[in-house]
Amino acid sequence: MFKSIFDFFIVTDVEGGSFYPTTAGNIALLVVIALLFVLILALSGGKKKLSAKQLAFSAVAMTLAVITSIFTVYEFPFGGSITLFRMFFICFIGYLYGPKVGIITGAAYGILDFILKPYAITLVQPLLDYPIAFGALGLSGVFSKSKYGIIKGYLLGVTGRYICHVLTGIIYFHEYAGGQNVVIYSLTYNASYIVPEAILTLLILLIPAVRQGFGLVKKMALED
Repeated sequence: MFKSIFDFFIVTDVEGGSFYPTTAGNIALLVVIALLFVLILALSGGKKKLSAKQLAFSAVAMTLAVITSIFTVYEFPFGGSITLFRMFFICFIGYLYGPKVGIITGAAYGILDFILKPYAITLVQPLLDYPIAFGALGLSGVFSKSKYGIIKGYLLGVTGRYICHVLTGIIYFHEYAGGQNVVIYSLTYNASYIVPEAILTLLILLIPAVRQGFGLVKKMALED
């Protein structure tokens, strides 16, 4: 009985050693991710709930991230793409409101990204590649009150996302390493699309006028 239920949700590739979700499996996965997101909101709420302004700015950031993800510079065959600054918009929310709001926004965007362009080979891999990886971009909020915090926060958030994808590469995509060391393969593959976008973004953030502009946006975002 257990095997029949398992087969209903999962297709097993015996030769490749992989598990692929069926349509029912993908639906179940979305439900699990949605419940996980609700749990994140419930645990992080506490006495200080997200304000209407925080929700509004987060919604705008997610929208901009979706729009910029459409203009893909290059899409890689086994997942990952160089986009026009979509990571920055999620990191920026962390810079505005701190890591809590940033992580929640990133996780929500990760769920949305999975719904728009699902890529799953196991039930666990999408959790690490979508809500957790994009949620890590919200770690940018650690430097929300620091000098040059927008730059340091962006580097931390992108590094967090990079580590998540490297882990999934080692654990779930090792078969694509082609005989080379799987750790080096995953480090190189994921750097090939994350690093170029990060460098382009940092070059823009290094312009003083740009940082001043984002500083004014932050002042507006924090006004009562």
